[in-house]
Amino acid sequence: MRGRRGDRMTINIQEHMAINVCPGPIRPIRQISDYFPRRGPGPEGGGGGGGTGCGEAPAHLAPLALAPPAALLGATTPDDGAEVDSYDSDDTTALGTLEFDLLYDQASCMLHCRILRAKGLKPMDFNGLADPYVKLHLLPGACKANKLKTKTQRNTLNPVWNEELTYSGITDDDITHKVLRISVCDEDKLSHNEFIGEIRVPLRRLKPSQKKHFNICLERQVPLPSPSSMSAALRGISCYLKELEQAEQGPGLLEERGPILLSLSYSSRRHGLLVGIVRCAHLAAMDVNGYSDPYVKTYLRPDVDKKSKHKTCVKKKTLNPEFNEEFFYEIELSTLATKTLEVTVWDYDIGKSNDFIGGVSLGPGARGEAQKHWNDCLHQPDTALERWHTLTSELPPAAGAYPLA
Repeated sequence: MRGRRGDRMTINIQEHMAINVCPGPIRPIRQISDYFPRRGPGPEGGGGGGGTGCGEAPAHLAPLALAPPAALLGATTPDDGAEVDSYDSDDTTALGTLEFDLLYDQASCMLHCRILRAKGLKPMDFNGLADPYVKLHLLPGACKANKLKTKTQRNTLNPVWNEELTYSGITDDDITHKVLRISVCDEDKLSHNEFIGEIRVPLRRLKPSQKKHFNICLERQVPLPSPSSMSAALRGISCYLKELEQAEQGPGLLEERGPILLSLSYSSRRHGLLVGIVRCAHLAAMDVNGYSDPYVKTYLRPDVDKKSKHKTCVKKKTLNPEFNEEFFYEIELSTLATKTLEVTVWDYDIGKSNDFIGGVSLGPGARGEAQKHWNDCLHQPDTALERWHTLTSELPPAAGAYPLA
């Protein structure tokens, strides 16, 4: 760019700033004017000594808008930038792997879950690490009633737990149709815990009394919003949709509330039925603190005189109560065959009606394991038979007559 002697040189700001900004030594671009053609008349236009017409760039020069960025500044193309971003995005970053063992003990009706370790978890905190823990749920079933949880490992993407979590009251029927959901989450004390990934294992893959080892990549699964994080309106809509879905699927759909271990034995010497309330496991939580104050009631129906009621003591603030109490019904074996044993579990509340947790009926009209347990008791007198039974949300008609008992 030439000027007359004595005139002050003016430099276009575009020419002044057009330098190579790619990593490495800073080098001015040669023939900057070629990339920033002047347009319009005047000293800054194309008519001032450039030899071209007004508003026209030289024929051999390409407008800036048409010049590829890589050719101008040596920078990466937008496609390359998208690849770099996607590498850090959820679509391509691995969530990590989880290693664990499962063992179904058929004799004791227990499912042993040993959570070993995880590797390469997705960073969830600002420091590039996470505070992971593992949650277990048995599906289908109430999540609060059967949730188990490991301890939290701090500031690591490769946590080692080596913890064993145990489900009691797991029957062969549970093994055939239930699924174990294993979720890995990041604990956050200042906000809601964050979901990292999960694994779902159908229990039918397990063989009785044979440990099975798993080392599986975590999968993405959007968790259902918790009721505490939902507004009142959303909770109302959620409950309505849930009830509507259950109504459409039919009245036979019952919510499971946890298992109960019962012992039955007919004593031929005492001429009566001995009922043992051993324990319950993973009951549904009925109180705001996430626990219940459970107790068990039993009736032998039909009960015209209403004298067959027995009740255990109340176990405070627990979802896994152990009762170890026995009740005796004096009755002949032939008459017992026409009776039905109703077992209901309640949550004790002071000053208001007790909450119904779940119930099960054993007798000639029962089904599945409940009917089998009853028939075995009648055909094997003087033998104590312990079996696990699943409590359901079905309230027996007669059980509602004693809400405060």
